[in-house]
Amino acid sequence: MNRFAKQFIVISLLSIQLLLSQGYKIETDQGTKYITNEIICNGRFWTEVEGKAKMEDFSQLWGNAESWRKRSQTIRKNILKGMQWDKISSYDGDINVIKHSKKIMDGYTVENIAIESFPGFYVTGNLYRPIKKQKHYAAILSPHGHLKDKRFTDYVQLRSAYLASKGAIVFAYDMVGFGESDQVRHKMPISLLLQTWNSKRVLDYLLSLPQVDPNRMGMTGGSGGGTQTFILTAIDQRIKVSVPVVQVSAHFFGGCVCESGMPIHKTANLQTNNVEIAALAAPRPMLLISNGDDWTRNTPKVEFPYIQKVYQAMGKSDSVENVHLANEKHDYGYSKRIAAYQFLTQHLQLDDHDLSNNKEVDESFIKILPPEKLKVFSSKYTRSNSTLKNEFEVLKFLEFPTDQYPYTFYKN
Repeated sequence: MNRFAKQFIVISLLSIQLLLSQGYKIETDQGTKYITNEIICNGRFWTEVEGKAKMEDFSQLWGNAESWRKRSQTIRKNILKGMQWDKISSYDGDINVIKHSKKIMDGYTVENIAIESFPGFYVTGNLYRPIKKQKHYAAILSPHGHLKDKRFTDYVQLRSAYLASKGAIVFAYDMVGFGESDQVRHKMPISLLLQTWNSKRVLDYLLSLPQVDPNRMGMTGGSGGGTQTFILTAIDQRIKVSVPVVQVSAHFFGGCVCESGMPIHKTANLQTNNVEIAALAAPRPMLLISNGDDWTRNTPKVEFPYIQKVYQAMGKSDSVENVHLANEKHDYGYSKRIAAYQFLTQHLQLDDHDLSNNKEVDESFIKILPPEKLKVFSSKYTRSNSTLKNEFEVLKFLEFPTDQYPYTFYKN
């Protein structure tokens, strides 16, 4: 057995150890095994009827701003504990940056960028900037989800470029295990921790830019990018405006380990869901965008009223909105982008010329670039020699347990 085969087996066994501690379906040499853990709330954990009933139950647990604050503090603390934030939170500080290949476009520029999230682990993406000079700029985090082509897809490029052309610095970046974030698999057991920390470090980087206005920080993503949006907004007050798209649901907890693979929704003494996590944005402005074809089909009648109650209790009922597109599907398509543009433009004080004049928003000036034009790493631009090379090294560096279990985990 060669060195690479041995290394893969070790990584696989470590993954299984973490999987067994949390609860997943795994493939073994004895067939599919279902390993359960009652504190993991994953996928369609409840039916739609159960989800609605839970929102009614949660509503009875608090009745005013003070009692909501107490509940919100408990939820926030459990998110951090469930992700094991303490294993990674000491790696704050200066950020090493690789940035190159600036491309001058129509009203905006695009650069290829990687930042070192923690020693040896990189966030890869693209930085969109306005060409128009301003004294201060808003900034927006733009994570992708599980939709097609990830960071390189047209919908990520379109929204990032459009918002940059209107005066925001936008950072579009890879989920772990996708695009150039290839140091680990996407479905590794701690991907929720890694992705949330990556988003936090993107926020740190944007705020380190002297021209960025810290009071105009926004975040938006669709699907799994919507999950990233409401989770970071929940735990980091520096996000001032939040637009999670097609993801906030009372009964659906996210179908991937990167969203719900760690125990952030439940303990022996707490049960919550993504509606309450999204509501932790209050009183900061938030727009929920929902549709009629996925788990957000009930948003106007179930999820949004609960979040409205939170904002009303805090005296900010005008800071939360829902755009429901009943005839649309699970994507971040044109009409969803228009709704996001309007909300972000209003609350981040961007150029509103197109929107204020009721013109049809024209995205035709944006050129969709091929992946090879957007990639950070090449023979010329490489990661450092200290780069963590695989999941085993990442888990070991972050001091996760390394006990081995006698299962073979098949790489997806």
